[in-house]
Amino acid sequence: MKPILLHGHERPITQIKYNREGDLLFSSAKDPTPNVWYSINGERLGTLNGHTGAVWTIDVNWTTTRVMTGAADSTLRIWDCETGAIIGVVPAISAVRTCGFSYSANMAVYSTDTQLKQQCEIAVIDVRNADESIGDANAILKIPIPQYKVTSILWGALDETLISGHENGDICLWDIRNGKKITSVSDHTGSINDMQFNKDGTMFVTASKDNTAKLFDSESLMCLKAYKTERPVNSAAISPILDHVVLGGGQDAMDVTTTSTRVGKFDSRFFHLVFEEEFGRIKGHFGPINSIAFHPDGKSYSTGGEDGYVRVHNLDPSYFEFCFDY
Repeated sequence: MKPILLHGHERPITQIKYNREGDLLFSSAKDPTPNVWYSINGERLGTLNGHTGAVWTIDVNWTTTRVMTGAADSTLRIWDCETGAIIGVVPAISAVRTCGFSYSANMAVYSTDTQLKQQCEIAVIDVRNADESIGDANAILKIPIPQYKVTSILWGALDETLISGHENGDICLWDIRNGKKITSVSDHTGSINDMQFNKDGTMFVTASKDNTAKLFDSESLMCLKAYKTERPVNSAAISPILDHVVLGGGQDAMDVTTTSTRVGKFDSRFFHLVFEEEFGRIKGHFGPINSIAFHPDGKSYSTGGEDGYVRVHNLDPSYFEFCFDY
């Protein structure tokens, strides 16, 4: 397996995201310029120019017409995917840490950091007729988070709920109609770095600093499975076609310069979804893996690392022929 290396960022990758068809790959990094790539050959389609700070989060809507980015310059920006032009800029009270389009793409959610004497908040905005005036429009809903900031967020079923992961390891389910918390669980003991759904949205996998990734039911937030490693997990993704979970992580970025790549454990690790057993590893990055995503067809996956590279791995036929003994 020879990966395709995509090098368009000067700083560590923060998030990568495929569109629904899987022909485009979107990447954001701690530099101010998100990139758009052709996933088939790694050719760069273009850049989104406008931010003035590290871009923490990126998302693309269902029809690949709009892209949304949140950055440390305290703005959420909505872009035209075809031209790369800015459609609208939403000012935030502090750095925007997470964002996501709803399934209908009528709404979008974003969360801000706890900084500059501002507390974290979750905001839901209407993006149906997004234009230059969106920055002046009032949010549909704002939920203040007084204690532990939101580090990851997902839309629940039918755009009626939100699922938020927090820096203390809590996972909360919110009712979008009244902004009230429905339930919360505290299965993790460290910050939740990433949450991703399975193909039909009935389950999601979390990646945490407590060295584990866990599988949860989307409606009840019941913990179903746990995948244990010996280093912080920064991102995890579920295969859309097989019962596999891939984990990416490594030691904290500040310690990377003092250890070799072998000791740092920067490889992506494959676990069986049901049996929780590891069955494969793929090396490559020269630093922790910060974001990981499966291609919608399940035949390849991509990783974005602290080294500033995005690596697209096309999985070998032997991967699909592998059968788990049970």
